[in-house]
Amino acid sequence: MRIGIVCPYSFDVPGGVQNHVMDLAEALIALGHEVSVLAPADEDSPLPPYVVSAGRAVPLPYNGSVARIAFGPVSTARVRRWITHGDFDVLHVHEPLTLSLSLLAVLSARGPVVATFHTAMTRSRVLAAAQGVLQIVLERITARIAVSALARKVQVEHMDGGAVEIPNGVAVAKFADAEPLPGWPGECAVGTGGTLGFLGRFTEARKGFPVLRDAFVALADTRPGLRLLVAGPGDPDDLYDQFPPELHERITFLGLVTEPDKARMLRSVHLYVAPNTGGESFGMILTEALAAGTTVVASDLDAFRRVLDGGRAGRLFPTGDPVGLRHAVGELLDDPAGRAALSACGDQVVANFDWPVVARRVLEVYAAAIEATDGRVIDQEWVGLG
Repeated sequence: MRIGIVCPYSFDVPGGVQNHVMDLAEALIALGHEVSVLAPADEDSPLPPYVVSAGRAVPLPYNGSVARIAFGPVSTARVRRWITHGDFDVLHVHEPLTLSLSLLAVLSARGPVVATFHTAMTRSRVLAAAQGVLQIVLERITARIAVSALARKVQVEHMDGGAVEIPNGVAVAKFADAEPLPGWPGECAVGTGGTLGFLGRFTEARKGFPVLRDAFVALADTRPGLRLLVAGPGDPDDLYDQFPPELHERITFLGLVTEPDKARMLRSVHLYVAPNTGGESFGMILTEALAAGTTVVASDLDAFRRVLDGGRAGRLFPTGDPVGLRHAVGELLDDPAGRAALSACGDQVVANFDWPVVARRVLEVYAAAIEATDGRVIDQEWVGLG
């Protein structure tokens, strides 16, 4: 099968959607399919051989953050050339309701279109005033995929249609085979040691880092060997200023990490802690930690509960409760058999998220979309954005 995949966000900046697209493309190629990915990227950026650059991206405020996208007449022409040259059996776009290559690709497509929705927004804020364009985009999508139950609920309730729920995949082998960082995870002696991990923007309220901070400070008072490993964006001073000076030497900040180093980081801790307080539609980091064989302690959010099979594959604690987190962490650090049991269940759960499994489910959607269009060519005439 000839498959064209469109990523809306720049490959120059790492992100969840970009990683999803790359992993899916590589899984499909490994299954014997021919795949081309179109994405924004600087012309001199090092890209995988299956990625075609659509040119430099520009920053655009989106969903409370800043997305780097490509849009406009030049991008439109590049999208059309890529689609024509690719002669794809199916076109797979991601986040098509943003002003991006994905939207342009839907409007330029002449065959079956599959769209994956990663977020739970009811609509693109930028397109809120462009209902006509939004409706055209939705009408041209042959089949929809949602990466979570919440994202699927939005499709059903707000987007005039359903979606097949297929979760984000994880390259299990990449995490399971990663080497821990030098000197980690260290000893986990009962009552004294242990290492905790956190990955994310520690200054973002919904990531819940203060909950972990308070639990760590309380535990560190009686566990002299307890350490904390933090990775993600931010200023080191802003991190260390949150802790008493006497604990600074027990905290290591890695800053932004590459995908391989993220796997090494997750292999370097006894417990991965996800203290998020809300706003999560899936919980990708939990599947990555499970793939690394690391025991997970997470807030009792619906999205996290689903990933952790209701607590069978990881310990859940009351959301926003540092005392509950402290008890959960302390108990697990002193219970190696309990950690091993959770990790064993985690191995079973994460097998369903392994990319070869997920990719085969995506292929089923492709086949259904191709069958639904039955070789019909969609009228390509549209105005207003070219």
